[in-house]
Amino acid sequence: MKLTTRGHYSVKALLDLSLQPAPGLASVSAIADRQALPAAYLEKLLIELRRAGLVEAVRGAHGGYRLARPAAEISLGQILAAVGETVQPLGDYQAANQAEDWVTFSLWQRLHQKLKEALYSISLEDLYFDARSWQAAQGEDASFIV
Repeated sequence: MKLTTRGHYSVKALLDLSLQPAPGLASVSAIADRQALPAAYLEKLLIELRRAGLVEAVRGAHGGYRLARPAAEISLGQILAAVGETVQPLGDYQAANQAEDWVTFSLWQRLHQKLKEALYSISLEDLYFDARSWQAAQGEDASFIV
């Protein structure tokens, strides 16, 4: 599976938010700077993530974004679905004339289901702890860019 830019940037943004001290807010420009993302594109993604209930937006001079719920309750699958990322299985296989064709199709369907289950079982908190472990291994001065 290969993530599109939309999926990759969305995961980066939410992971960045999870790394911020609670209950702080992060502006689009701050996230964009830390993660080396285009701010205008990131803002569009954050709007979609807000509509999906994954982030909250606070307006005003000291406003910004924060996670709408704990990182443990946000899955990688939810993040990707919020921005339109899908892991598509093969289409319906109508012309399964040979057993081998049906077995191959069935195998890909099963693999698709397992991938989907995996995406929904990995939480943002899991990614957070992976990121913190990486930071610790790099030393105190390491900044985190996904």
